[in-house]
Amino acid sequence: MFQDEARFGRMNTPRRCWAPQGVRPSVGMQRVRESLYVYAAVTPADGKLVSLVLPETDSELMSLFLGEVAQRFPNEFILMFMDQAGWHRSKSLVIPENMRLRWLPPYSPECNPAEHIWEEIREKWLGNLVFASLDDVQALLADALFALEHNEACIQSLTGFEWVLVSF
Repeated sequence: MFQDEARFGRMNTPRRCWAPQGVRPSVGMQRVRESLYVYAAVTPADGKLVSLVLPETDSELMSLFLGEVAQRFPNEFILMFMDQAGWHRSKSLVIPENMRLRWLPPYSPECNPAEHIWEEIREKWLGNLVFASLDDVQALLADALFALEHNEACIQSLTGFEWVLVSF
C-alpha cells in the first residue's frame, strides 16, 4: 500500500470551468485559514482505498490511521510505503502487527501513487466552491472519499502506474 496525507480547508484557488461562449465565469474565493487532513492508503493493483478525515497530522493520529488500515485488512500482511514526514518516523508511532513501513525517497511525491487522489478530489468535488464552515468541507470530503472507496476502477486508473523499460 501507499500512504499519504493532504490538507483541505476553506482557502480555495479558482480553477478552470466551463461557461457558454462569450460569458466570463465568476467563481467565489475565500481566504479562511481553517483546514483538516485526509489520511489515505491505496493499493494501485486492485484499487482499494482506505481513508480517514482527521483534524491534524501527528504520530498519535497516524497510529490511529495505521490501526484502521490494519483492521480493514486483518488477514493480510501490509507493506506500507510512505514519505518521511516526522510523524511517520516518530518513536511513539504504533505500528500494527500485520504491517511494516518502508520509506519513499525524500522530496519525491511523484513516487507516491496516493498523491493523485488529492487532485481528483480538488478537481471533481471541491473545485470553485466556497464553504460556510469547516463542517461543510468535512461533509463534502466524506462524500468524495466514500465514492472513491467504492469505485475501485477509478482508484486503479488514478494510482496504477505502468512502468515501461526502455533500452537503448
